[in-house]
Amino acid sequence: MGFWPTSLPLGNLQSLVPTWLKPQNAANVRFLLYGIFLGFSFSLTATSFVIYHREKRQREVASSFQSRPIELRSDEIAQGLTGLIGNTPLIRINSLSDALGVNILGKAEFLNPGGSVKDRVALRIIEDAERQGLLHPHTGSRIFEGTVGSTGISIATIAKARPRVWVAIIMPDDIAVEKVNALRCLGATVERVRPASIVDTKHNVARQYAANFSTNDAKDPLSHHLVQSTESVLVTTTVNLLPPRGDGVGRSGDIVDPEFEPRGFFADQFENRSNFDAHFEGTGPEIWRQTNGMVDAFVAGAGTGGTISGIGGFLKSVKEDVKILLADPEGSGLYNKVKHGVMFDRREAEGTKRRHQVDTVVEGIGINRVVKNFERALPIIDDAFRITDPEAVGMARFLVENDGLFVGSSSACNLVAAVRYVRKMGWKDGQNVVTILCDSGNRHYSKFWNDEYLRNAGISIDTQIITDMLH
Repeated sequence: MGFWPTSLPLGNLQSLVPTWLKPQNAANVRFLLYGIFLGFSFSLTATSFVIYHREKRQREVASSFQSRPIELRSDEIAQGLTGLIGNTPLIRINSLSDALGVNILGKAEFLNPGGSVKDRVALRIIEDAERQGLLHPHTGSRIFEGTVGSTGISIATIAKARPRVWVAIIMPDDIAVEKVNALRCLGATVERVRPASIVDTKHNVARQYAANFSTNDAKDPLSHHLVQSTESVLVTTTVNLLPPRGDGVGRSGDIVDPEFEPRGFFADQFENRSNFDAHFEGTGPEIWRQTNGMVDAFVAGAGTGGTISGIGGFLKSVKEDVKILLADPEGSGLYNKVKHGVMFDRREAEGTKRRHQVDTVVEGIGINRVVKNFERALPIIDDAFRITDPEAVGMARFLVENDGLFVGSSSACNLVAAVRYVRKMGWKDGQNVVTILCDSGNRHYSKFWNDEYLRNAGISIDTQIITDMLH
């Protein structure tokens, strides 16, 4: 062994080795040291090889995106309010990330001009309807929608940028009052109704109103004509529009132009594919670019299902092994649908289930029926987490105390699910987990951020829940 130093004090080395490991002669010592040296060299080489290929892949992914330094450019002036929608920042939530050893990344959708992720959906629904000739500005048309608040606010905001388009919103009467006030300030008509369960046959009031749309006094209603629509979207017009035979002559005998006739348009965010498309073609690609394609998991709640199906569908299309995770609040059946294939467990069976949705302080996500946009998500969802009200409340307070982030209830649910999944998987090597910060806490003062309301409802306010979850 020509390179072995002849003066190596083998006796001293042997004295350091435990008796049960001591070889019988010096040759065995050499072979043992050779093995250790070769094993260490192989391990170092393999590690370097893996790191090299990982960095090479990151460079290849990064090279597919155009570099865009931060600068002020005259051609980036937003064209009106709708020009501000989308391209929201992706922020690292330091308190959660540092505690877990991963990167918890929140898409700051509360920075949209209407204050929530629903700005994207509302804009896409209205633009698609205009492209399809189903809705025209400057005509006095009216958009009808049922919502717990955010989608209605977004529709009302965007409608104001389209002259003479009015909005009528139907919403549950137990929703935070600040959402109602915002809608009315934006000029929307608001009707509050009792929350309807899946067993209620009269649950779609907004669709009924759109079907009965009329510009005349209710005592002398006009007949209506159903215009061609996509999926469940309903569009009605007054009798002055084209009759079913489509010869361009109204009942008065005059030639009429459909573009100048008012219409009643039911947006139907739950079934309308525009909801899915807004995220598949917009939010999903944004997240992919912002992370340079390094996404390990995506977490979202579901109400209409458009966010998780659209973003999740896009991410799965470009990276098959990305994990798509559902955050579902108490009272919703989607957790059971993902985990067990049914909407209700034995305790929630028909006949024992309450006639209306189980109470929860979380607004914006959770539902007890499977709609088309959520159906699109079912094949791609890898896991689901049921989030309790105390967990959501605790997360929201934890973020304020540690990060200065003031988020709403659905955002808090998303982050709880993200933390629970990371702990479940044992991740701690810098994996990227992306979720949606749907809206800010300023839409939740009267309930989710009202300590007195929470105490009266028996919901604990305890950030230690999150501290224990992290550690």
